Amino acid sequence: MPIALSSSETAEHNGLEQLYRDHHGWLQSLLQRKLGDVQHAADLAQDAFMAFMRPRTATVAPGGLREPRAYLRAVAHGLLVDHFRRQTLERAYLEALAHQPEPLACSPEDRHMVLQALQRIDKMLDALGARAREVFLLSQLECLTYDEIARRMNISVRTVKRDMQSGFALCIAAMM
Repeated sequence: MPIALSSSETAEHNGLEQLYRDHHGWLQSLLQRKLGDVQHAADLAQDAFMAFMRPRTATVAPGGLREPRAYLRAVAHGLLVDHFRRQTLERAYLEALAHQPEPLACSPEDRHMVLQALQRIDKMLDALGARAREVFLLSQLECLTYDEIARRMNISVRTVKRDMQSGFALCIAAMM
């Protein structure tokens, strides 16, 4: 049985349909030029239009855009940044894996799980401000004490503690 839409939902659906028809080909071509890959460009173009369907991120109705291409270009730029970040992370992981002795090599399933975990960590760290991210990484990767971090970054120990608290809070939230 079809779902009945209200008049505002129907107008929004029609606006999205028109926006898609008018700009999908252009957006996909733009992404294809940047990526050099038809399939990834098609996926990212689709994701850009899907942004209108997500209630948490949709801030404007498709029909209410004054400059739809500028808006779509901005959404696509964010998607490209995420795509390239994931690619860089994957390449770095695979390169590190290639340098491991054969007995330590992971199965494809394990590799996939590790990559997903690294992407979640990267996304979590991206939610921190630049200073807090640097503080957190110095503590966790270089094993520096809070005093050492404060001296290195020329900030107070209290600021280091506050930034670490933010980092740990995001870690805990990501685990739940």
